[in-house]
Amino acid sequence: MVPAGGYLWWYIDALSDDGAFGLSIIAFVGSVFSPYYAWARRGTPKHPINPDNHCALNVALYSAGAKRWSMTERGASHNHRNRHHFQIGPSELVWHNDALTIHIDEVCAPLPRRIRGTVTLHPSQLFNFSTPLDATGRHRWGPLGPHARVEVNLQHPAQKWQGHGYLDSNEGDEPVERAFTEWDWSRSQMKDGSTAVIYDVEPGKATGTLLALRFGTDGHVKPFEAPPLQGLPRTAWRLQRRMRSDAPVCMVQQLEDTPFYQRAILQSSLLGEQVTSFHETLHVPRLVSPMVQGMLPWRMPRRA
Repeated sequence: MVPAGGYLWWYIDALSDDGAFGLSIIAFVGSVFSPYYAWARRGTPKHPINPDNHCALNVALYSAGAKRWSMTERGASHNHRNRHHFQIGPSELVWHNDALTIHIDEVCAPLPRRIRGTVTLHPSQLFNFSTPLDATGRHRWGPLGPHARVEVNLQHPAQKWQGHGYLDSNEGDEPVERAFTEWDWSRSQMKDGSTAVIYDVEPGKATGTLLALRFGTDGHVKPFEAPPLQGLPRTAWRLQRRMRSDAPVCMVQQLEDTPFYQRAILQSSLLGEQVTSFHETLHVPRLVSPMVQGMLPWRMPRRA
């Protein structure tokens, strides 16, 4: 049960073995990016707002010929979920044995291009791990399948590939803006098959939380000493971002660049290895600013 005003999301990313294709998928309950959820909380502050009335499947595809992005919010009548199944409008996520299959049937906005097909994630090891991101424990994070194989079979756009993937989850008992200003997050595949994750909440501040954890193929979780902060060029939207690395960081590809959020593929040095990482930065004050909230419906339509 997600508390009124709270949120829960599952995040997947993947990169093809040849590096030509990438994707990210986020399934939201109580979408933290939703202007409609934010407006509902402000409009009736004394009444509980049902997060199940604000669900969405965010799908982003990255390749030279078919970069697509969709995120349509669905009201409670279009959604259903239980332990093994999460229906969000015409799309659904289904656990079967140890595999997660995402059946995607979405339309991009504002240009109405379709994304349709399946993505199947096969974690090599499932983890039952969760840790607080804030001092009160009201916001939590944990990888479920930090190292996995991914099979992609899309009809629109036509794509069929395999690669390395990652699955985690975030949950909160209150809106994200009550606890955070910004964070940088990265996950890196190591040579031994493990995955190293750095979650840098309020980077460089004494009040922040810094998590540096290595998720082994044997199911063990081991902390490590995070390397020093390395500055990165600001994004086109002038968003400041950082990466922890033992050497200067190289930008491989900018995947997302928005006023409040960026995602990129980086090369850096970690634990004595040269690694390729998915990296993201979230700046919460920009997310909740009236100007950005007014812009978001153009990219995030709602079906009540």
